[in-house]
Amino acid sequence: MSVALNAPAMALRRPSLPPWVGKLGWAVVSIGMFCAIWEALWAAGLADPRLLPPPHVFLGNIAGQAKFFNTVSRWQVGAGMDSGPPPALAVVYTAGATIGRVLSGLVIASVLSVSLGVAIRYFLLFERLTLPTITLLAPVSPIAWLPVAIFMFGIGNRPAVFMVVVALLFHMTLSTIAQIDGVNRNFIHVARTMGASKRQIYARVIVPAILPGMLLVLRMNLFAAWMAVLIAESTGVGYGLGQVIMLARNTFNPSLVFFTIALIGVLGFAFDFALRLLQNRLLYWVPKGSEALRGL
Repeated sequence: MSVALNAPAMALRRPSLPPWVGKLGWAVVSIGMFCAIWEALWAAGLADPRLLPPPHVFLGNIAGQAKFFNTVSRWQVGAGMDSGPPPALAVVYTAGATIGRVLSGLVIASVLSVSLGVAIRYFLLFERLTLPTITLLAPVSPIAWLPVAIFMFGIGNRPAVFMVVVALLFHMTLSTIAQIDGVNRNFIHVARTMGASKRQIYARVIVPAILPGMLLVLRMNLFAAWMAVLIAESTGVGYGLGQVIMLARNTFNPSLVFFTIALIGVLGFAFDFALRLLQNRLLYWVPKGSEALRGL
């Protein structure tokens, strides 16, 4: 009888897992289901293994695929695929170079876009001088900026970072302006009633109010940053995962293509997951069950 009465209390004391554990588990289930369908199509003969190798093929030979990641040697005269660091370190080095460019471009574009967006809405003259140009340049594809990046910076890290910045800057600036325009007017009226100046309204009302939306914009543009940097690397402005994709295309190596795609997908998923956790930590004043924190 006492055990039955204490059962609810024992259930309440049972430690619960963090929310991210359940989300990660569902992610594993989703990816596993996708791979299972792919494997089933291969087993049924509906997917040509020479063109669409199933996951067990391109993931089962990691050591063999890793030797192609020494893309730095391609820029050295007389250097072969066997020169340079071991395959495992080559994968880490190549992926690290791409990650560094993505993060550098993302940080620079975020700081510039938020600063520009706030300045456009803060200073009327600045808005009239810059907003039409930003709106004009926003639809331009990042690929169109590639010759400009090469002309200005040559090859290496700087043109790749420039490509990421230019791919994100204009859209994130317009998003910042839209977030500012969407701030609840009642907050601003209350601040004015309490005697807040224009600078104080922007610093203590508007900027904190747009942070949830801007972090969501940052997460969405993370994927655009990966696309831009891979385009830059694949066209010869720097070694990295984009160069591996081009090497796989030139040598007609589908297994290497899908192995690199899987690696890029894992890295992108990891960064998005980290941004979600950072979002939950930073936005402590936003209710945990709100739409902003769930990214809807």
